[in-house]
Amino acid sequence: MRFRQRITNLWRYLAIAAKDDSFLKAISTIENIVSKVLAIALVFVIFIALFDLLKLLTIDLFFTDPKGFFTAPLLKIFGMFLNVLIALELMENVTAYLRQHVVQLELVIITALTAVARKIVIFDSKSDGDLTGLAIAVLSLSISYWIVRSQNQSRKH
Repeated sequence: MRFRQRITNLWRYLAIAAKDDSFLKAISTIENIVSKVLAIALVFVIFIALFDLLKLLTIDLFFTDPKGFFTAPLLKIFGMFLNVLIALELMENVTAYLRQHVVQLELVIITALTAVARKIVIFDSKSDGDLTGLAIAVLSLSISYWIVRSQNQSRKH
C-alpha cells in the first residue's frame, strides 16, 4: 500500500513539474546557476591571465638582460593584454545576462570584434587567405554591430 502511495505521489509531482510554468521556472533556475558558475570560472581565468601577463612583464623588464627593455616580442605582450581584455568582455556578457536574463547581442559582437582585433595584432602573415578571412570577419562583424546598434538606438527613441 505504501509503495502504491509513493508511486501516486511521484506521478502527481511529475505531472505538476511537466506543466509549462514549472518547467520554464526550472530551466530558468538552471540557466542562472550555469551563468554564475561561468562567472566564477571567468574570474579565475582573468586572474590567471593577468598574473601570467604581470609575470612576463616583471621578468622581462627587471630580471632579463638588458634590463629595462623587452626581450619578449611585443606582439606576444600585446596578445596577452588583449587576452585579458577579451576575458573581461566575456565577463561583461555573463554579468549582463545575470542582470537582465537576456543575451545582449551588441556585447557579443563587440567581444568577437575584440577577439578578431587580437588576431590581427598578433598576425603573422603566412598566406593571403588568412588575411582575407580576417578582413571578411572584421567587415561582417562591423556591419552586424552597426545594424544591432542602430536597431537598439531606434528602440530607445
